[in-house]
Amino acid sequence: MWIELPLSSLADIISGGTPSRDNLEFWGGNIPWVTPTDITACHTNYLYKTSDKITKKGLLNSSAKLLPAGSILLTSRATVGISRIAGIPVCTNQGFKNLTPLQNTNGMFLFYQVQRLRGSFERYAAGSTFPEINKKDTARVLIPHPIDTNVQQKIASILTSIDTAIEKTEALIEKYQQIKAGLMHDLFTRGVLPSGQLRPPREQAPELYQETSIGWIPKEWSLKNLKDLYKNPIRDFGSFSSTNLITFLQEGIPFIKSEMIKEGEMDWESTEYISPRVHILLSKSHVAIGNILFSKIGSALGKAVLYDGARGVCNSNAAVAKIEVNQNLALPQFIEAYLNSDFSREQFRSIIVSLLPRINLGDIDKLKIRTPPVTEQKIICDHLSAITNNIKISKNEVNKLQNQKLGLMQDLLTGKVEVSVSDGKNG
Repeated sequence: MWIELPLSSLADIISGGTPSRDNLEFWGGNIPWVTPTDITACHTNYLYKTSDKITKKGLLNSSAKLLPAGSILLTSRATVGISRIAGIPVCTNQGFKNLTPLQNTNGMFLFYQVQRLRGSFERYAAGSTFPEINKKDTARVLIPHPIDTNVQQKIASILTSIDTAIEKTEALIEKYQQIKAGLMHDLFTRGVLPSGQLRPPREQAPELYQETSIGWIPKEWSLKNLKDLYKNPIRDFGSFSSTNLITFLQEGIPFIKSEMIKEGEMDWESTEYISPRVHILLSKSHVAIGNILFSKIGSALGKAVLYDGARGVCNSNAAVAKIEVNQNLALPQFIEAYLNSDFSREQFRSIIVSLLPRINLGDIDKLKIRTPPVTEQKIICDHLSAITNNIKISKNEVNKLQNQKLGLMQDLLTGKVEVSVSDGKNG
């Protein structure tokens, strides 16, 4: 049997507080003090670390309360409705309405319901110029739940098993990314022999290397400016002013914005479209298969992706530069990888000094590229492709699990699908 009660009937609601910053005796102790920034930086359900800690004296001389492990930390100001579980005893600042589950409430079940109902908390906070939900409104959010705590526990355990699988896969992705970073360093400094093995390091075989203005490279390699590898001069995508021609549509020609460029992949989720007529007018900004798209400004600054033609002919704005290389000199996959490497970022970092960080076309032209023969570039790309594919497979698995979790939350946390406790199976 399911019923619906206000949140205050299922948990104590406890606000946080901040000791005076003017009193140094209140800070630097051993009591973790949580801010919303700690919550958003925590990528698992359980929070164990905080940037700041307070002393017992600071706790006693403020409105902060020490919360037991297992408390639900719910943000209530600015970013409303994000939640984590305290893995250790903590206190929080005043940007929280924290929940301590009551006796007949399973804490993990309540945590998942609070996650699902984030929109309810946000709606109560929507009326003010600075979004914030007060304790009274937090208390009135209705929480559907089964009366039987064993059913609550079973539902929570099903969702926890999905979260565990997600966390394990995300940890695997992080491991692959670390391996890839180390591999890229070795491949772009030592390269590979025809056998596919890395060259011995310079310390062991100095005769295999030559010194250049940006460091040691194998003797068979050359150091070139990126513009020396172009098939055609690098192209800007028109100008930002050209966007006054654009009315975005639900379908048509995909319009690529710089923030859609990720490291070696495109984020198509927020794609907007332009009409074929506008696409023709913006002829300089056509994107075709084999083009390397490089973000010159914005949140994706310095990231590159090789367009694989998956969305057909596309268009783009002026925050993106299009690079087309002479494949007799360089493989597009090799240049994409190099642009996404620390070697490229280090060169650009020294020239990005403006208040509005951007990379100009002339700076892209002058980028120094450690250039192996094309045959060796192919072997290097094959090595990188193997680890990149592992990362993509794992990311797809995370997406699959996250979608599965969303479906289960909707089914299980609303009572739409009955859960049998006796045999451990869904009804």
